[in-house]
Amino acid sequence: CDRTMVEQVLLNLARNGMQAMPEGDPPTASGRRVLTLSVGQSRLHSGEEDPPRKVWVEFAVTDHGRGLSDEVRDKLFTPFFTTKAEGMGLGLSLCRTVIEQHGGALTHEPAQPRGTVFRFTLPGA
Repeated sequence: CDRTMVEQVLLNLARNGMQAMPEGDPPTASGRRVLTLSVGQSRLHSGEEDPPRKVWVEFAVTDHGRGLSDEVRDKLFTPFFTTKAEGMGLGLSLCRTVIEQHGGALTHEPAQPRGTVFRFTLPGA
């Protein structure tokens, strides 16, 4: 894979996750003001129902912000759609393109008890 491009995807997802948790929300005392990045092997490619035989590498970025509204979820990967005053609305669209060009998939789901998990898979060597 193009390591620089995958690094940019991780940086963008991490930056978005940090911005989803503005200072004081969630409160520091809650113990939930944490951004978690994880990586592991998966035998299931994001979005596939029938597991393939090859191994995938799965990356996840989890925040504990307020989560995504239905309206935002529906437009999330649309170029030039943004919820940020200073945003251009290209970050997630470009992230998805980079991951798909590498043969992977980028998905999201609610985190528990609140927030969002962004996951992407890449084919393993």
